[in-house]
Amino acid sequence: QPVDWLELISENYMVPGGKPLAMLDAIRADYPVALHGVSLSIGSSDPLDSAYLAQLKALHRRVEPLWVSDHLCWTGIAGRNSHDLLPLPYSEEALKQVVAHVRQVQDLLGERILLENVSSYLEFKDSIMPEWDFVRAVAEEADCLLLLDVNNIYVSSVNHGFDAQAYLRAMPADRVRQIHLAGHHDHGDYIVDTHDHPVCEAVWALYADACRAFGEAATMIERDDHIPPLPELLAELDQARAIAARVAAERQAVA
Repeated sequence: QPVDWLELISENYMVPGGKPLAMLDAIRADYPVALHGVSLSIGSSDPLDSAYLAQLKALHRRVEPLWVSDHLCWTGIAGRNSHDLLPLPYSEEALKQVVAHVRQVQDLLGERILLENVSSYLEFKDSIMPEWDFVRAVAEEADCLLLLDVNNIYVSSVNHGFDAQAYLRAMPADRVRQIHLAGHHDHGDYIVDTHDHPVCEAVWALYADACRAFGEAATMIERDDHIPPLPELLAELDQARAIAARVAAERQAVA
């Protein structure tokens, strides 16, 4: 079949019943699935939402996913959800908070979760380390895994003027379980992660570098708007497969 597995947004299925769960069960009968959350708010100064965690655990039990992931960010405070993936200050205080929250979720689910790097458009004065050092520290101290979004690395590298290769080099290869690819909107002096364009050549090139660094991590392409016919999406997926296969062959030849 042309698609090996599917990624589902966890919150879409945190419901008591009805059509969403019927569709979920039908999908799960034919495909392995991964759960990908957008509202865990792992970096918030608030305690984690106990009702949300209970729903996530129930969904995890129902789906038996390949893995569970969410974003290394915060999405709300004081009980209010911004419905946006907001960046963190890269500080010791934030690191301690995130690590405690990750351990709490992993204890609840009985397995390691994946955290995804987000795209960002501002930086905090309180940050004392670059983003890649913060991501690595979270993964190592919380003993979690990583969902590396290659497009987000590229977007943020342009917005903040850092070296995307330095980011890749800093990632612990044994913790990169999944990779995201996506398109974005280039405004010239800044880029917005929109998931509404094809993957650009610069991101494909960075993906090849990621394959060289991390091997054949499970890869998927995100598309949230301006969705083309399915054959066009499958062609992008085949391009990702071809790049991964080419890099694997190069690695084998060197070995």
